Amino acid sequence: MVKPFATPSDVRRIVEAAVAAPSVHNTQPWLFYHLKDSMTVYADLRRQLHVTDPLGRCLGMSCGAALFNMRLTIRMTGYEARVLPLPAPRAAPDLLAVIRTVQGQPPSPNEQRLHAVIPHRRTNRFPFDGRSLPRNTVVDLVLAARQEGATLVMLDGRAARRVLDMVATADRALSCDEAYRCELAPWTRDGLRAEGVPRQAFGPRPDGTALPLRDFGLGASREVARFERDPQIAALFTDGDSPRDWLVAGQALQRVLLTATAHGVSASLFSQPLDLPDSGHRGEPTGTLGHLQMLLRLGYGPPVPAVPRRPLHEVFNTRAALTRHR
Repeated sequence: MVKPFATPSDVRRIVEAAVAAPSVHNTQPWLFYHLKDSMTVYADLRRQLHVTDPLGRCLGMSCGAALFNMRLTIRMTGYEARVLPLPAPRAAPDLLAVIRTVQGQPPSPNEQRLHAVIPHRRTNRFPFDGRSLPRNTVVDLVLAARQEGATLVMLDGRAARRVLDMVATADRALSCDEAYRCELAPWTRDGLRAEGVPRQAFGPRPDGTALPLRDFGLGASREVARFERDPQIAALFTDGDSPRDWLVAGQALQRVLLTATAHGVSASLFSQPLDLPDSGHRGEPTGTLGHLQMLLRLGYGPPVPAVPRRPLHEVFNTRAALTRHR
């Protein structure tokens, strides 16, 4: 078996998989550095959203999702990734993980399936057709989160409606916050850009239903469409709520999203209650489930286009990462 970092093309393949991960408002807040037999993941703190993400929770989850893609790509070589998270939290808080590898078993069929759908995973903000997820699919999604040390719970009936009402309330509050609107605007502008959420990915505005999709500052100018009557909602929890837990949550979220993609299931994300300044949902454990990290809407939606990605020369072995590495 060839070592994962044996050639520049092997290293490039790992980084290309990493940058295909989802990130908050497609900010892509990551930097990667390769040195001999290791890869290092840094947070690009210039891309942190200081109004809605002052502690860096969403940034950490975004980088965790990229880290999972890296681990999965390394597994395709028959090696295992050994991840050292947050090796210097005080001296280098932007240094999120160091990855080394050891020889392991050939990748499992499930790992191969998940790796194959990395380029096809999308955030889908369009109407779903209302079909319920089969039980075996739900079981696989729950197990995917558990494999990464997190808990995924499907919410039914009143619980789902209460959560959607909570999201709607938070979304209205954020939409009235000038600082939030100013922070969101640079990431939702039209034009030829390699970052942010393009207009074609916004999706339409629900027609009078209580499905609280993020407004993106467009208000009534968005097209209107009929969405599913009973959205299928899931909640992702971790035991703790520290930077290490955010990395865990991001890896768990990405494994869940890739598992959903492999099953032909679409997904969109709700984080508005966690984005509110001084949110009561931020940092507080929810019963025995732990700390809420993300809410997901799951179902069967139409194909949607990919959103842009930064060129590799901006995120890989960049001057910023080199300076920090020294």
